[in-house]
Amino acid sequence: MNAPSDTTWYSPDVTTFGDRLSGAREAAGLTQEQLALNLGVKLKTLRNWEEDLSEPRANKLSMLAGLLNVSLSWLLTGQGDGPEAPDGTAGSELSQDLVKLLSDLRELHGEMARASERMSRIERQLRSNLLAAAGE
Repeated sequence: MNAPSDTTWYSPDVTTFGDRLSGAREAAGLTQEQLALNLGVKLKTLRNWEEDLSEPRANKLSMLAGLLNVSLSWLLTGQGDGPEAPDGTAGSELSQDLVKLLSDLRELHGEMARASERMSRIERQLRSNLLAAAGE
C-alpha cells in the first residue's frame, strides 16, 4: 500500500470516491459482481457507487475498506493507505495537463451535483407554494 503524492493516479485532487472504489476493487482482483455479492448489495447499487451516483452507508464503507484492503480515510478522501497504482503507472507522475483536466472534470462534477441539489430545493419550494396557492 502507498500514500500517493498529489500527481499520482489516486490523488485526492483528481479522483472521486467512485474512482477510488473501482480502482481499489480492480487492484484487489474483484469484479463488480464479486464485490457486490461479498457486500450483500445489488450490482446496480455498487455500479452507482462507482459512477458517483450514490454513496454507501457507513457500515458498507467500513466493509468496503476491509474487503479492498485500503484505509477508510483513503477510500473517502484519497489520503492514507490505498492500493498500488495500476500496472505501468506505479511511481510515475501524470502530466500537468492531465492533472489539470482531471481536476477541472472533478470540479465540474461537484458544480453539477450542487446545481442538482439546488434544483431539487427549488422544485420542493415550488410544489409547496403551488399546493398552498391551490388551498386558498
